[in-house]
Amino acid sequence: MELVVIDAGASSVSAARAAAEAVDELVVDGLIGMLPSYARDPVAAAARGRVPFLYTPQFEGLSPSSDVMTTGETAPELLAPAIQWLSEHKRARRFFLCGNDYIWPRSSLEIAKRLIARYGGTVTGEHYVPVGVHDFDAMLDRIKATRSDVVLPVFLGFDCIAFNRAFCAAGLSRHVLRFSSAFDETIVYGLDNSETENVYVASSYFASLRSRNNGAFLERYYTAYGDHPPPPNGYGESCYEGIHALAALIERAESFDARDLRRVFGRTLQGRTARGNEERPVVGGRHPIHLAELDGYDFSVVASR
Repeated sequence: MELVVIDAGASSVSAARAAAEAVDELVVDGLIGMLPSYARDPVAAAARGRVPFLYTPQFEGLSPSSDVMTTGETAPELLAPAIQWLSEHKRARRFFLCGNDYIWPRSSLEIAKRLIARYGGTVTGEHYVPVGVHDFDAMLDRIKATRSDVVLPVFLGFDCIAFNRAFCAAGLSRHVLRFSSAFDETIVYGLDNSETENVYVASSYFASLRSRNNGAFLERYYTAYGDHPPPPNGYGESCYEGIHALAALIERAESFDARDLRRVFGRTLQGRTARGNEERPVVGGRHPIHLAELDGYDFSVVASR
């Protein structure tokens, strides 16, 4: 297998253009996408079913295009056990929702509203800003005014780092919990140690997980890239798993045709994963969800389901 890495850019238009070039000019046999949700369907439309398209990161859970095969966790899978745990163990009742203004944060937090109500909580407010906007003053003022127990921030990349820095600078981190599924090891290393208190994160993968699958993955990772590579995280692991998932589908279908692969999706065992405990999980199958508390720069799992 030859791996071609392509930068999809920062917009749905650039992502669609990159996908079209990959299929038309580079003549790739398949697409593995670690993309924001706003780029998922445009990439599928650009590929037009000519090659299989595997979408690997967590996403809001809305039904994607029929040309897309998803392997990541959905918002209901990530949010439900965590909100229940926070309600029961931290007596969280008042939740403030915020994030970037596009489909993934908005759809995920709509799901969070229903779950918060199910477990006896109240949504105290919500506030969204465009991707790339780092003026959080109005948002933080609203959070302070609502006296919320928990803030659910869903921001992309550096926006997530910028929000958490501003949140702590506003003096909120001592008294208000932060819970998110959009927070990983890469984000943590962008923060000062003093900015990581009272943070809870839900994911199916943390580099700190003790399991046979993750132990084998980390051994291969550090052997390949040395003692100080970029920190493994759920988004990067999803790409790694996507490659093995696509290879397994092609081998099972004995075909590169996207239609043939979709027929065996959900019924094919993949070769390797760092998630879960099954040695050979089903491509597109579900994995345990973990809730972890951030302790300095380390994630400590407090509950799993």
